[in-house]
Parts: sequence; structure tokens; C-alpha cells
Amino acid sequence: MKVKVYKNRTEMGVAAGKAVELEILNLLKKQDEVRMIFAAAPSQNEVLDFLKKSEFIPWQKIVAFHMDEYVGLPAGSQQSFGYFLSNHLFDHVPLKQINLLDGNGGDNELARYTQLLTEKPIDIVCLGIGENGHIAFNDPPVANFNDPETVKVVELDVPCRQQQVNDGCFPSFDAVPTHALTLTIPTLMAGKNLFCVVPGLSKRNAVTDALIGPISTSCPASILRNHGGCQLFLDPDSFGENYIPSA
Repeated sequence: MKVKVYKNRTEMGVAAGKAVELEILNLLKKQDEVRMIFAAAPSQNEVLDFLKKSEFIPWQKIVAFHMDEYVGLPAGSQQSFGYFLSNHLFDHVPLKQINLLDGNGGDNELARYTQLLTEKPIDIVCLGIGENGHIAFNDPPVANFNDPETVKVVELDVPCRQQQVNDGCFPSFDAVPTHALTLTIPTLMAGKNLFCVVPGLSKRNAVTDALIGPISTSCPASILRNHGGCQLFLDPDSFGENYIPSA
């Protein structure tokens, strides 16, 4: 895993966006389409904004997925991750195909999304790291580095639900859904290129554990160290006070 630290959150987001843009263009020199998975979280705002404004990405060749969704939210809820991605990116670019998870689709949804994801390899995953070290909704109690499933239903950990309140996504802890659909860790790790963007002081402990702690489901993001195609983009708050900015 390559670790890159920038002077501030804005520079971090722009650098990550440029890296994703470049990888898309490189892939399209060799193939007809690019299959991408996107995280939906405030930590991704700067990256999504850069991609949305890109003058070079041929979006008509991009097939999009998202990596997790709450169970039990009303249809069309502004707190759903599908709504977030539509609002921040999908509604603004002419994608070839958009594949959204239906958090209320039950077992049939797991099978449907699994089939879509596994039809062809995933080229790019744009992800973050949660305050408890999760990737997607693979919180420590449910994370499995050898998970046999592609998509599964999980019960959200208490720190994960609290993060949704901290991020301003829900007004109170009790308003946060207790369950969600998530792509599993092997599904994310199967992506050829992982662009992991993690700003903010609230993420510093998780980033530290991911970088220098044991590779363990106690910090699910630690598994990213085993992915040779993963780039981790940080700002001073998430990395620490004593840092060397990336070129």
C-alpha cells in the first residue's frame, strides 16, 4: 500500500481525484469500460467533486456501483447512500450504467447485486476508513477477511452508528438504522485499484491502527496493507502532526 499525505484536506481530495482520473484513462486504453465501486460519506466529498468536474473522464464508459446501504430507510430517503452518491456524482455525469443497492430488497437483493458485481472484475474502488477502522460496513464484530459472501446483511457496531451522527447524517443515535447491506472485504480487496481517502482528526486512531497495528479484524482497514494496488490519501489531521507532504 502506498501512503500519501497532503498539506490539507483540499489538496488531498484533488490529488486523489487526479489519481482516479488518470487510472480511468489508463484502463480505457486497454478495455472498453471501467467498473467502479464508490463509497458514500462526507470524507469523499472532495474526491467526488473533482471527479464530477473532470473534463477528461468519458463517463459513458463507466459502470458504477456503491458499497453499502442502510436497511429500513424509506424509499428516496436523503440519508440513504444511494441518494448521497446520486446527489454528489451520479446525477451529474452520463454514466454507462448505475447499479444502486436496495436496502429493503431482502435476500433477492443480495443475489441480484452479487450477480452484477461478479459479472466482470472490478477495476477501481473508491473507499474510506471509518472511525472504528471499518471499510464499507465491515465493522470489527462482523469483519471477515475470508468472507465467502459478496454482499451481506450486517448489524452496525455502536461506534459506527455514532459516526453517522458525528458526520451530521442523522440527528441522533437512535435515528441511525441498526442494520445495513455491505460489500464484504474480499469483494473490496478483489478490486484492481483501491483509492482510499481518509481526512479528519476523528480518523487518526483508525489510520494509525491500519498502518502500524496488527493486520486483524479489530481494525478491518489493516487488510489494505496487503493490497499492492491500494493508495491511501491522508491529511495532517488523519495522519498526525509530524508528516512529510507528498510530492
